[in-house]
Amino acid sequence: MLRALRRVSDRRRQANGEYGWLFNPYTGDEMVAIDCETTGLDTRRAELVSLAAVRLKGDRVLTSQSLDLRLARPASLSGDSIRIHRLRGIDLEGGDSIEAALAKFLDFVGNRPLVGWCLEFDLAILNRYLRAHLGFELPNARVEVSQAYAKALRRSRPELIPNLRFEAVAEALEVPVMGRHTALGDAVTTALMYTRVQRGLVG
Repeated sequence: MLRALRRVSDRRRQANGEYGWLFNPYTGDEMVAIDCETTGLDTRRAELVSLAAVRLKGDRVLTSQSLDLRLARPASLSGDSIRIHRLRGIDLEGGDSIEAALAKFLDFVGNRPLVGWCLEFDLAILNRYLRAHLGFELPNARVEVSQAYAKALRRSRPELIPNLRFEAVAEALEVPVMGRHTALGDAVTTALMYTRVQRGLVG
């Protein structure tokens, strides 16, 4: 309910703004898998390190149509954060400002439905930045792949208790894990898992 009310309020405020079109219903046939790498797991404080997205069309993952952004290294990023969250050196070099990264992300994703793994976490991070810098949150429809997989498995193998670890689901769906703990690698793997679930290749 709160999310719906916030979306209505955001749509009204953005109606004549640069991003008002994001609130229009999507009428195409593409989706976008997204992933964030952050400095921690507290959505109120974690900072965004990298952000990636890849488009899906039907049962195809369009890896040639992907976005892979690194953000300028947060001043608060410590050696402990780098070690604990398995951030690579390449993820910490150079990078876009948050304003530039958000603009590129919104232009790439548009109002397409979003697909993700632990998607609520990623959206909580992104929405915190979006509200601070642009005054709205993402209104896109969303699909959580772990929930879609669990639902499909209950239909095909109701006697099984699903193992919903990322690697375990990828293995069960016979999807290669691509660059684990990199934003683009996890986005592509998630997209591949989603297409397998959609094709009924579960169990």
